[in-house]
Amino acid sequence: MAETEKAALRRQMVEICRRMNTSGINQGTSGNLSVRTADGFLITPSSMPYETMTPDDIVEMGFDGTYVGHRPSSEWRFHRDILRARTDIDAVLHCHSIYATTLACHHRTIPSFHYMTGVAGGTTIRCAEYATFGTQALSDNALAALEGRLACLLGQHGQISLGKTLDAALWLAIEVETLSRIYVQALTLGEPPVLPDDEMERVLEQMRRMSYGQAPDAEGINDIARPREAVKGG
Repeated sequence: MAETEKAALRRQMVEICRRMNTSGINQGTSGNLSVRTADGFLITPSSMPYETMTPDDIVEMGFDGTYVGHRPSSEWRFHRDILRARTDIDAVLHCHSIYATTLACHHRTIPSFHYMTGVAGGTTIRCAEYATFGTQALSDNALAALEGRLACLLGQHGQISLGKTLDAALWLAIEVETLSRIYVQALTLGEPPVLPDDEMERVLEQMRRMSYGQAPDAEGINDIARPREAVKGG
């Protein structure tokens, strides 16, 4: 990866970090962000406010744990381990968004109470077992909760969202927080009903089709939205 490409990623990371704050999913210096490079990954530095952070402050790390520049985020281990294990994604975002963290404090997995739970890649958004922040145990727990998923909660801690791009990871983190807020509010009326697995499989297939730029309707079941042909003549 050329240095010009890394420089562009550094600038984008600063932009995404500031959008984390303006979107309300992050407070203070609690969140962190990483993105894959050709020979390792870039990660946000430890304990540095996003409003003062510059592209030059972003830390370059190798998968062997070595780094160049500032001290990396204390959560570098799960960023490294997720990027190393999950070749299907290139960005990892962690934050302590309020409603997701509320559920995480109760070790609650988010069930398929709403079809949009499927945006995380499955029928649930799991909650990982608690472990001390910055430890290998936390990384191991996160990897287990993320198996077959693009997002998880961290017990008594926060949330992690993954994406092919930094923008995608931020989008998913905001969706997870929105779902968490709806779930917390729904619980005030009692346990909400959960969509059955066969319906969630249909939802997931629809989402897969849409992500590939295909019509959202399952062929042979519903009408298919299609471009109108140009009127000939006249």
